[in-house]
Amino acid sequence: MPFDIFLQYLLNGLMLGVIYAIVAVGFTLYFGVLDVIKFSHGDILMVGAFAGLTTYIGIAGTFESPWLQLLVLVFISLSVAAFLGAVIARYLILPLQKAPPINTLLVTLMLGLALREMVRLFYPNGSNPKPFPRLLPTDGIALGEFTLRSDSLILLATGIITIIAVQRLITKSKIGLAIRAVAQDSETARIMGINFHQIVLITFMLGSALAALAGLMNGLYYNEVNFSMGLLLGVIGFSAAVVGGLGNFYGAIVGGFLFAALQTVGAVLFPAIMPSVPSAYKDVFAFTMIIIIMGLKPTGLISEKSSERV
Repeated sequence: MPFDIFLQYLLNGLMLGVIYAIVAVGFTLYFGVLDVIKFSHGDILMVGAFAGLTTYIGIAGTFESPWLQLLVLVFISLSVAAFLGAVIARYLILPLQKAPPINTLLVTLMLGLALREMVRLFYPNGSNPKPFPRLLPTDGIALGEFTLRSDSLILLATGIITIIAVQRLITKSKIGLAIRAVAQDSETARIMGINFHQIVLITFMLGSALAALAGLMNGLYYNEVNFSMGLLLGVIGFSAAVVGGLGNFYGAIVGGFLFAALQTVGAVLFPAIMPSVPSAYKDVFAFTMIIIIMGLKPTGLISEKSSERV
């Protein structure tokens, strides 16, 4: 393989890995604190991306600076997603805390479908893909035939910094300590004076904001969003969290990059081995390999520790 093509595949794999890892971390936070699988997570990602697009349309004539537009866009998108996450936790998740887990699973699954259909039906031409604004610089560094674009570097750095920041928040801050205490033993945490409901709301706000950030990164990287984007990204993020070790922060990151690596390998192998088979089958290859890995390692690549679940 020519070196420039190898670099392009490597960059694509890293970008996908960062996005998948951010989505998977959200699933891990929810499961770690409440033992729930929030299947509307991917659709929150989609809502965040559309909130960003709507914000851009509203402020495009007000602010001329692309950086200022991007700052406002990110702030509004993350705020909308965080608010929606808090509402879901307060009025759907917490009331079902004592119910069988299947109830929460079904409610969040139906909520995701409702959000997806609302965007498709009520957003102007919502069933069609929407162009996402190019707000990042597109100049780059030439490495032979390959050009390392500035926007890709910025997005990659943003994703890595976000993952590190969340890790530091969980492991070093008082809020993170409270989250880990609730994840380890919610009853004991309540006795020790931790506001359980507040921590749940904060956790869902954080996870939803991360989903929105992943949606914005995906839109900025591919310059397109659509009402069904959260469906695939949600399934991939959940698969990454499970194969990495559901409930384990580092496992979610490993799972995200592993899934991206499998997709990249599939995109390279299929055209090389079977020219008649398009590289679009990379998703089939990736999911097949994930199924095999889960069969060999049912508890995930990094097994969840009972003393530290987030």
